[in-house]
Amino acid sequence: MPWPSRKRDKGAVSDKKEPDAKIAKTEEEASDKEEEEKSTKPPAGSSKSGWKNWKKTKESDSGGEESKITYCHWLLKSEPESRLEKGVDVKFSIDDLKAEPNQTTFWDGVRNYQARNFLRAMKLGQQAFFYHSNCKEPGIVGIVKIVKEAYPDHTQFDQKDPHYDSSSRKENPKWSMVDVQFVRMTKRFIPLSEIKAHYLAHKADGGPLKNMMLFTRQRLSIQPLTQEEFDFVLSLEEEKPH
Repeated sequence: MPWPSRKRDKGAVSDKKEPDAKIAKTEEEASDKEEEEKSTKPPAGSSKSGWKNWKKTKESDSGGEESKITYCHWLLKSEPESRLEKGVDVKFSIDDLKAEPNQTTFWDGVRNYQARNFLRAMKLGQQAFFYHSNCKEPGIVGIVKIVKEAYPDHTQFDQKDPHYDSSSRKENPKWSMVDVQFVRMTKRFIPLSEIKAHYLAHKADGGPLKNMMLFTRQRLSIQPLTQEEFDFVLSLEEEKPH
């Protein structure tokens, strides 16, 4: 299966790569904050045209009815560039996932309670964006799906793992992980700066990204998405970059 834990939450430990752990998922408290700062100035070009076109299409499909706010998709952050955490490289890009047996790995190393709860809420078959974080240009690079629901994260008991938690007990594990499988690359890289431009426009005019957690809780490495948020962001892969 996967290896070093790469995905993480700030509250969780950082990302790394281990001998037999797998993806480092990170909730870089400071990392994501840095990414947020990198994109404080959205690119020129308003998102309103895209929002209006998307809204028009969605209304024709649903009769204009607004669905209840339900989280059914996810955004998972992982670091594509090498970074040592307690001597372990937490790098884990989408290419690393594609290189895994059956293109599947476990999403370990999360040590933030809210992110952990999101992990535990994931359902088999749900899709998530694979987001490259804490790098020169953060953004969405692909789509993965949940192939195994939450179960104890073994790295919490491994004293050699950077995410070891001496306070966790096997009879009552604190931390969980899920297994994810590569689905496909997005048709193009969707940068954080572009998503933020839409978020700011939607925040002003009531668009689908107005409450997107990527900007309201930017430090979380695991974030839920509503169907509307997922659909809108996915529609961006069809547009030419600004």
